[in-house]
Amino acid sequence: MLRVLHRWVALPAAAVLVVVSLSGVALSLFPPLQAEGPSSLSVGELTSQVVQALPGTTRIERSTNGEITAIGFGDNGFMQTGIDPATGALLGPTTPSATELWIETLHRQLFTGDPGRIVVALSSLALLALAVSGIGLAVRRAGGWAALFRPARGRGAGRWHLWFGRLALPVVMLSTLTALWMSAATFGLVPDNPAVPPMPAASGAAARDAALLPGLDVPVSELIGLDLPRQGDPAGAYLLETYQGVGNVDPGTGDVTGWVPRSLSDRIMDWVHLLHTGQGAAWLGLILGLGTLGVPVLAGTGTLVWLTGRGRRQSAPPETARTVLLVGSEGGTTWRFARTAAEAIEAATGAPVHVGPLSSYAPDRYPQAERMVIFAATYGDGDAPASAKGFLDRLKTTPAPQMPFAILGFGDRGFDAFCAYAETIRKAALEAGWRELAPPGSVDRQSSGDFHRWGEAFSAATGLDLRLGPVETGETSETLTLLSRDDHGDEVQAPVSILRFALPRRGLWRRSLDRLLNRGFGSFAPGDLLGIVPRGDDRPRYYSLASSARDGFVEIVVRRMPGGLCSGQLTALQPGESVAAFVRANPAFHAGPGTSPLILIGAGAGIGPLAGFVRDNHRRRPIHLYFGNRSRQSDFLYRDDLARWQDEGRLNSAAAVFSRGPERGYVQDALRADGPRIAELVASGARIMVCGGREMAQGVGRALSEILAPLAIDPVALKREGRYVEDVF
Repeated sequence: MLRVLHRWVALPAAAVLVVVSLSGVALSLFPPLQAEGPSSLSVGELTSQVVQALPGTTRIERSTNGEITAIGFGDNGFMQTGIDPATGALLGPTTPSATELWIETLHRQLFTGDPGRIVVALSSLALLALAVSGIGLAVRRAGGWAALFRPARGRGAGRWHLWFGRLALPVVMLSTLTALWMSAATFGLVPDNPAVPPMPAASGAAARDAALLPGLDVPVSELIGLDLPRQGDPAGAYLLETYQGVGNVDPGTGDVTGWVPRSLSDRIMDWVHLLHTGQGAAWLGLILGLGTLGVPVLAGTGTLVWLTGRGRRQSAPPETARTVLLVGSEGGTTWRFARTAAEAIEAATGAPVHVGPLSSYAPDRYPQAERMVIFAATYGDGDAPASAKGFLDRLKTTPAPQMPFAILGFGDRGFDAFCAYAETIRKAALEAGWRELAPPGSVDRQSSGDFHRWGEAFSAATGLDLRLGPVETGETSETLTLLSRDDHGDEVQAPVSILRFALPRRGLWRRSLDRLLNRGFGSFAPGDLLGIVPRGDDRPRYYSLASSARDGFVEIVVRRMPGGLCSGQLTALQPGESVAAFVRANPAFHAGPGTSPLILIGAGAGIGPLAGFVRDNHRRRPIHLYFGNRSRQSDFLYRDDLARWQDEGRLNSAAAVFSRGPERGYVQDALRADGPRIAELVASGARIMVCGGREMAQGVGRALSEILAPLAIDPVALKREGRYVEDVF
């Protein structure tokens, strides 16, 4: 429901919101440009100087930006004259800025008067609905309020939409609520009880110079407006309006009579005007303007999200669905399997299927559901993926649903935690009293065969004739041509090659669109994955990238495995030969922003992404590398590059150890030898990144536990904080 509300409010309102927000950004530039300096004059002193220079003055006004204007009649009729607030000197006739008036009319009424004001007010309501529904969707995606401001996972327009939405939300909410109040005031829909003093009673004393009147001894900064008494009127008096109230000032005695404090509605409007326009606080106006720039950005990224999702199968509302299919996915692959399964279940049952993230689970949302199917990928060492945050907590705190469930896990058998999160869900559900519909299944590395075998088992258990179609890969392979290769390790029976490919050729429009959407070969970073489907198989193999898109090439490190299909084909490539490949984002293993030190730990081919982080370290972030391999002479990968990067300041230190030779050792030995410095770095906020084989990663974990134990720092806690990440194989 939230997603539908968010989408169908945003699409029709997008054009008006962009116009109103961009005109608001332009208006936010005027307060700092127009702001006047402070004044040491009192209202009486200022009035005395103005009257002497302009005898026909009837009113003096001060804007929220500090501009002083004298209004009255002179020899040439009506006049408006600017006054220097610091000295009281005349600045000459004032005329409103034509540009500012044009932008203000566009912003407030779209050049159409009251109809335009109504449209702008409705757009403000739409923006409020978008902000509220956007918060709900963001909380659901993050897995709860506590996780709302954690780094956004995913990629492309959706990731930027969430990132800018969280950044702009405070300003958008503030601007929207104040705009609605001002619109309501325009149409008389909010209380308006201005302070009005009673008619003055003249003292009969002769008028004196305004500078000598006690009632006008008020700082100019407090002034809103001062009406002067008419010449020759014995009952005349000054009408003084300040931010404190309104009252009459006798021109003869200077006494203040009939003083009425400023009303609550006036004070509210003062604050609303300040918070919406920034007039009176130039710095606030700039912040509001910058924040409001997020609206057109959100409109653009939101439109891209909608356009890219139009071709996808539309999910049925949860309230009407007979089958509920919930997905826990990190990078998006599991969603493609879910859409294929949903189509097959809908065809088999003839009833609607709801597909949603595991984080949206709420049993009271599925009143007609007859079955629940859960597709759950595993992130890291058995952790919940991005779209499943908070699911287990909700499972344990809500009653068991009436419908039975079936679960299918997705993972990689090369990891110890293969489908561990799916198994955790199943165990928790059974303990909570859930009924199982079909035996659990697992899919290894996106295997279509595993998926179809699960479909057959599900059909046998439920009696449904589930015919699963082909799963769309969602990735388009492109041709990469090998530029160069650097071979190592043959002497120690561990052949490994550094392969550098040319970026695929593409037009300027395609490159720009890929950069904007943060996708494919237009925008990749070290630690992302290069997917290659070897000849003779349908399952892609993934290699961590050792370069970024701005390096101008694609680089990976490949160890030739005995009997390895893909590694054998890759390491047999010669310069000029090509391979088909695609890029998959892996944001969980990015160096990330910030200036805190990085401790990079790897062995063998695991140095690939670590070398990429160092190569990409243009900001000279402190980086310390610990690297292990077999032989210094045979497989010291990136030896010359590491020395050059140290000279350039991209790498602070590098410790290399080798398991064969006179100084034999392993990378965990290098860590222990440098334990005090590592402990100091971690205590100061350093982030640890480990890449390589499982056994190496386990040894590194034990060594770090020993090193950090005296500081009472737990590596497990560091992992939860995102300060200890692994890419193991």
